Amino acid sequence: MNDTHEKLKSLLRELFQFDCSDLDFGIYRIMNYKREAIEKFINEGLFAAVSSDLENGILASQADVSKELEEVKEQILKTLGAAALNGDGDLLESYHNTPLGTRYLDLRERGRFARSRDALESEIFNHLYSFFNRYYDNGDFLSKRRYGRKEKYAVPYNGEEVYLHWANSDQYYIKTSEYFTDYCYKAPSGIAVHFKVRAADVEKDNVKGEKRFFVPIVKESEYNYEAREIVIPFNYRPLTEQEQVKYGVRGQQEAISAECVEACKSHFKKEVDALSALFADHHKRSDGSVVSFLEHHLCQYSKRNTSDFFIHKDLKGFLTRELDFYLKNEVLSLDEMEAAGEGRAGGWFQIMRVIRSVGGRIIDFLAQIENFQKMLFEKKKFVIDTQYLITVGNIPEEFYPEIADNEAQWKEWKELYHIDEDQTDLFTNGKSKRERRIAFIKDHPSLIVDTLFFNQVFIDNYFNGITDINEMCDGILLSSENYQAINLLLENYRNRVKSIYIDPPYNTDASSILYKNDYKDSSWLSLMENRLTLSSLLLTRDGVITIAIDDEEVSGLRYILSRIFNKLIGIVAVRSNPAGRKTKGRFAPAHEYVLFFGKSEDASPGSLEKTEKMLARYPKEDDKGRYAWANFIRSGSNDKREDRPKLFYPIFVNSKDVIRIPQLEWDDDAGEYTLLEKPQKDEVIVYPIDRKNGNTIEKNWHRGHIRVSSELDEFRVRRSTDGLISIDFKTRMDEEALPTTWWDKNEYASANYGAAELKNLFGLKIFDFAKAVRLVEDCLLSSGLDTSNMLVVDYFAGSGTTGHAVINLNRKDGENRKFILAEMGEYFNTVIVPRIKKVVFSPEWKDGKPMRPSTQEEFRRSPRIIKYFKLESYEDALNNISFSSVSESLFSYGDYLLKYMLEWETKESPTLLNVEKLSRPFDYKLNITEGLETREKIVDLPETFNYLLGLHVRTRRVYHDGDRRYLVYRGTVDHREIAVIWRTTDKWEQKDFERDRDFVAKEKLTEGADDVFVNGDSYIPEAKALEPLFKRRMFGGV
Repeated sequence: MNDTHEKLKSLLRELFQFDCSDLDFGIYRIMNYKREAIEKFINEGLFAAVSSDLENGILASQADVSKELEEVKEQILKTLGAAALNGDGDLLESYHNTPLGTRYLDLRERGRFARSRDALESEIFNHLYSFFNRYYDNGDFLSKRRYGRKEKYAVPYNGEEVYLHWANSDQYYIKTSEYFTDYCYKAPSGIAVHFKVRAADVEKDNVKGEKRFFVPIVKESEYNYEAREIVIPFNYRPLTEQEQVKYGVRGQQEAISAECVEACKSHFKKEVDALSALFADHHKRSDGSVVSFLEHHLCQYSKRNTSDFFIHKDLKGFLTRELDFYLKNEVLSLDEMEAAGEGRAGGWFQIMRVIRSVGGRIIDFLAQIENFQKMLFEKKKFVIDTQYLITVGNIPEEFYPEIADNEAQWKEWKELYHIDEDQTDLFTNGKSKRERRIAFIKDHPSLIVDTLFFNQVFIDNYFNGITDINEMCDGILLSSENYQAINLLLENYRNRVKSIYIDPPYNTDASSILYKNDYKDSSWLSLMENRLTLSSLLLTRDGVITIAIDDEEVSGLRYILSRIFNKLIGIVAVRSNPAGRKTKGRFAPAHEYVLFFGKSEDASPGSLEKTEKMLARYPKEDDKGRYAWANFIRSGSNDKREDRPKLFYPIFVNSKDVIRIPQLEWDDDAGEYTLLEKPQKDEVIVYPIDRKNGNTIEKNWHRGHIRVSSELDEFRVRRSTDGLISIDFKTRMDEEALPTTWWDKNEYASANYGAAELKNLFGLKIFDFAKAVRLVEDCLLSSGLDTSNMLVVDYFAGSGTTGHAVINLNRKDGENRKFILAEMGEYFNTVIVPRIKKVVFSPEWKDGKPMRPSTQEEFRRSPRIIKYFKLESYEDALNNISFSSVSESLFSYGDYLLKYMLEWETKESPTLLNVEKLSRPFDYKLNITEGLETREKIVDLPETFNYLLGLHVRTRRVYHDGDRRYLVYRGTVDHREIAVIWRTTDKWEQKDFERDRDFVAKEKLTEGADDVFVNGDSYIPEAKALEPLFKRRMFGGV
């Protein structure tokens, strides 16, 4: 086996990530499971495929000729002597006519272009290595389309006037920063170990493109004995020149991590508990060496955050096209072929066929893995743990005793609202604790009840009394990666969203996304393009998307938006930081942008509330609106008579200061009006004449005489002390004036107002870069979100400012706008949900305490029900893959290995909807990672199905037939009445299904329904099993 084969095998092991055998999360679990099969393919199947392809055809014949030539050569040397052949292998002419000589010359001519089997294999393996090595980069295949040997790359240009291309444009960006800034694991002793990234010069001195590493600061690591917590800080930065020398060219992160392990042993040598937590045995390698918890998690942490940023949308198509191009440009050289003649052409073509055949098998192998990841990423995710926030004033009083007795709920209220329900007055003195609490609840209808603190019976009983859940639900909060959130919402909210407002990370040093080295901007563009394309389907035809951004990425973003959305409505410059943001060697930015795009030409901006400055310009008001008096003589451009002669005409003014327009006739020849009547005795004629420094200047009136005649009440007459008459008219404020593109209100300064608003709500700084509420309010109004039941979606929800803004707007004007917010990670539970709870309870806060509760009017204009839930993540989906054995007799081993059969082997995985387990729908479970640990959690299958179906839920009812629980949803899909029935059918027999049918009929659960869906089998008339539809919708479009 030659060196080129070994080099190719080494590359393939890297492609299939053999160096990550210690990792036990995500795709690495799958790769580890299939490692033996992959190893067999690399070691045996690949070499056998090349060898088999070379055993036939012209190359085989040439190889045979080459072998026979060597044999004849040896015979000549042995028979005729060494002098018969010179140093170049030429036969002396005196031996040409001998039998050996004739045979030698014939074979030499036939084998002029022949090469040995080893040489052919080396060439093929070398080409395969060169090809696949081009596109792989640390867990990702990058779409570097080749153009030629001289011009290195090409972009897929199709004749557009302007075209923006970025390196990852045909890939999904899948990375999240959830485990970047604070990665944590729990040691067997219970001690929590945190890896925390501190702010560092990620692009030091603005030098971009350097590879970055996780560099620990072990000397600043700490062990908190009381908290049982170890914190090891890291910088994520490029290496210094000295560090580059120290850690070498390859395996730098591994070397850094190994140094960290040794440094921690020394740093924590006096802390026995800390050493135990860090260096307890985690597992053994195949060679028997022990891997500690610290080593294992350092590897997990660095690998999780530095590789696998993308999933290719069509890896097979891309690599196949590129392989064909490679063959034409790198293997088949027309110049060399012409020089070589026909004798070598056949061999060249066979080499190309072999490379294409074997390369195609490798591509199939890689694409099967990539497509499996793509399928898991694109599939709709399961809903986990649905809960509700309900204002207590919208809960019937019959529930108040149970609420009064719920200590967990009261504990939260005391922490959030700083309430004291034990305070007594004339009406509560002498009452029991429950009675005092009930009285308190009645006095504070804006208290938020969180169903998280209540049992299922409470939830069931409450919703049994709601007649239109969809109408009552004023907001939705999703704990989810935003692509997955949009993907699940799509069926239910397609073409229903009036406004999308997002404030994505700006990708500056202070707020960059987690990006692949050398691909900062292209990673960000892929992130945005994936989500913008999908979310565009949510908007109504006149819907508007609004995006806050700054200079770092505005150019690329604007292009992407113009490609997806049909109408640019406006680009607003916002004075967001009046003092200017500190920079080094550059202007201090004091502005940001807000980009407004419409889904179609029907989209248009809405009006904003008038500013105090604008109102001051129009201080008077009548039944037509606000106005100010102004001189009726025009000033400024085109104000002279010769500019617009038809605006120079007489106005009659009588002694009572009443004006009128006399009868006039325009004389084209003279270019002036002819007066057809004379003024009455008490009338004088007034022309638009200005007198300055003894000069008379003929000017124009502001309006034509016909309009003036119809609006005489819009004018007044003023007389000076010397009797000169002036005419004024009412200049009116344009109530429908659209916003300008320069916004400079002080309240827009997020650095000042956004931070202060959160500080007032929580009493401390809990979030960086919060948007100012007033800025978001005006963005929503400008997007046309101005009437009831209009919906806004924010899938970069951050601190929840959009929800806060919607609540404020509804309280101001009494409309009932609704919101959907999506955010992932710890901020969802620590910032967004508490913020919404606080804002609903009170509109005014200071130092974390409410200044007052909501008034009755504010309560009535506040959200009634807000639903919140978590979605399964892409990583959860990967981690819930399980394998079932597949008989190899179904396929020939090669075909089985080539196709990889991942989908078949994993079809019973819970994340792929194991329909056999839907007989127990209330016990369907997934392993879900939250914070430090992974727990088995129950999936909310009914809610998941509702979203997949696009069901607008009207009622949710629970019925009982003895020990059987029925959960029944009624609602509509495309104006069809739908009933969805869930019950446990595990181990049911015929008599159970008959009882089921009779109960449904007795309770009239399907009455009036156009379609009825049930889980599992049933005897219910007209009912359809929901499992096939569930599966289709979950994987629809995948």
